[in-house]
Amino acid sequence: MNTDVQAWLQSQLGTPLDLTDLTTRYARLGTARRVALEVLNERLANLRAQVTTVNVSGVVSVSFTENIKAYERQIAALEAGGSPAPDEVPGSDDGTVLLGTFQLVERPRR
Repeated sequence: MNTDVQAWLQSQLGTPLDLTDLTTRYARLGTARRVALEVLNERLANLRAQVTTVNVSGVVSVSFTENIKAYERQIAALEAGGSPAPDEVPGSDDGTVLLGTFQLVERPRR
């Protein structure tokens, strides 16, 4: 895993990262996108396993439902191919075809 992949993972997952864990996952999974999805799915599962709302009347009220929704949106965006990782070749394994355009210029006639 090179520094570009590490920087991309840091931008997707946040700063407190265990690089040895990420390197192990990268060696096992093969792509940065799969590593990010696995980490985000683990974080989402941990949030769902906890109580989502704590309310003490007149003292404090804490809710994690928006955090759960944010993780779900981020996972959906990564699964949809948003934010391309530096180790991905565009159109390599997801079946998409890249199209380009070119401009036709009229040549002078005789």
